[in-house]
Amino acid sequence: MSQTVSDFIVQRLHQWGVRHIFGYPGDGINGVFGAMNRAGGKIGFVQARHEEMAAFMATAYAKFSGELGVCIATSGPGASHLVTGLYDALLDHQPVLAIVGQQARNALGGHYQQELDLLSMFKDVAGAYVMQASSPAQVRHLIDRAVRIALARRTPTVIILPNDLQEEPYEDPPREHGTLHSGIGYSPPSITPREADLDRAAEVLNAGKKVAMLVGAGALHATDEVIAVAERLSAGCAKALLGKAALPDDLPWVTGSIGLLGTEPSYNMMMECDTLLMVGSAFPYAEFLPKEGSARGVQIDIDASMLSIRFPMEVGLVGDAAETLRALLARLAPKADDAWRRGIEDDVARWWKTLDDRAHQPAAPVNPQLVTWELSPRLPDRAVITSDSGSCANWFARDLKMRRGMTASLSGGLASMGAAVPYALAAKYAQPDRPVIALVGDGAMQMNNMAELITAAKYWRTWRDPRFIVCVFNNEDLNQVTWEQRIINGDPKFEASQRIPDVSYSRFAELIGLTGIFVDSPELLGPAWEQALASEMPVVLEVKTDPEVPPLPPHITLQQAKNFSLALMKGDPNESGMIKGAARQMFESILPGRQ
Repeated sequence: MSQTVSDFIVQRLHQWGVRHIFGYPGDGINGVFGAMNRAGGKIGFVQARHEEMAAFMATAYAKFSGELGVCIATSGPGASHLVTGLYDALLDHQPVLAIVGQQARNALGGHYQQELDLLSMFKDVAGAYVMQASSPAQVRHLIDRAVRIALARRTPTVIILPNDLQEEPYEDPPREHGTLHSGIGYSPPSITPREADLDRAAEVLNAGKKVAMLVGAGALHATDEVIAVAERLSAGCAKALLGKAALPDDLPWVTGSIGLLGTEPSYNMMMECDTLLMVGSAFPYAEFLPKEGSARGVQIDIDASMLSIRFPMEVGLVGDAAETLRALLARLAPKADDAWRRGIEDDVARWWKTLDDRAHQPAAPVNPQLVTWELSPRLPDRAVITSDSGSCANWFARDLKMRRGMTASLSGGLASMGAAVPYALAAKYAQPDRPVIALVGDGAMQMNNMAELITAAKYWRTWRDPRFIVCVFNNEDLNQVTWEQRIINGDPKFEASQRIPDVSYSRFAELIGLTGIFVDSPELLGPAWEQALASEMPVVLEVKTDPEVPPLPPHITLQQAKNFSLALMKGDPNESGMIKGAARQMFESILPGRQ
């Protein structure tokens, strides 16, 4: 049998190093699935329950492996379902290739079933490269360019394959005018700024007496370099959410997360610093950075388009974080006075005590902060932690202490619900020897993550390390938005939009052959985590948490306090619990240890 176009595609992807493809089948892409079957397992296929989840998996695979993530879907709705997950890759700068089917070429333009204008549909999310194949000889350079562009620009790309073309005999492009002869291979370049720019940056940093650093996902591979520069500058260091694993939290000058989900030490440091060094971060909220004019700024980013868009930087350095920091370090002078650093360390020590006290405040029935607080000291070495969007992300951001060797991520720029479980599943293929823990709200579980538990049930016996825990915060509330309604809009909780059904997630896990653990008492939480972490099969740990424990921002503005009062005046349906929960958390920062 001659090699088909689809056979060539699978072979070419394998030559590019692709070993896993996440997706869902359909007749519009059957040719490629047949070729994967004929390839005898050269590329493993991971069947998601929904194409959106497959795209999230591809994004997470890129994050956790550092390699290309690939997803695949059929024409029409299969292709359109990928879009949300591809936007996650776009906004978090991850290399992902989507391969999608299309109707036969002769039918295109005829309002055929499942015929969508896929080129137009994908043009925004995959603007760097989206192409539809029209002939066998074209496919070679489509694959090569799509993969190379995705890797080089750290962005999603898309190839559209009409289903009749997939089954045609493959032919190399002829040696004649109007053809292209592409090749395989990409190695990222070494990128460092000019010497003069490094000198300018060093002048700014050396002049600062109170230096604050902010690191993001671009610094995940530069832990040693960040530490060395922070020590030289006697700086404190905050972490954007996607950079949570960039620094271990046992360093006394690491202030933790920044922003609405951040910490008081991070907020205080940014408000009081005279110099800001930002490394590999697209942190979006300018109100949590120094006031314009109060501090000088230096920023390092591999992407020049991200420079000086959050804070007006005096020096912007285009370069790899690790290499640029190494080049910068030799130019930096140690600070003679460490009072700034000692003040930050004192603030951080107080903050960890505050979090401890807040986590142990009484709740009805379980304080959600206690869930992550009890997990933190029990985290296995080299654990991978994923979080969903919602109030659970607050406790992930603040209460989990990262150690060296651990990694963590979530949907950052897109902040989409429903990413935690597909992220966790992808981690099992990107880093198969690591334990994985997903933190998920009940809203995201009901939206789509319950279905992906079925994916875990399908595949877990093939995993090298079966430790896979999905922790569900069951509070019967779309909690983050409920508190946003109260604090940002000054409105009471809208029961019709916020209340969600009570579902037994632990029993569902047992129904599909996984282990289920249910906790509705704080005393049971620690032992439950230990049981889950010792399990030799995937576990769903369901914790009945209190929706009236507020995810407080690190700094409460006068307007936020007024809006909270307005929500009460308008008659919040959970007024009593809301007042008690907020009071316990707010007073705890003033009178630690009081109940």
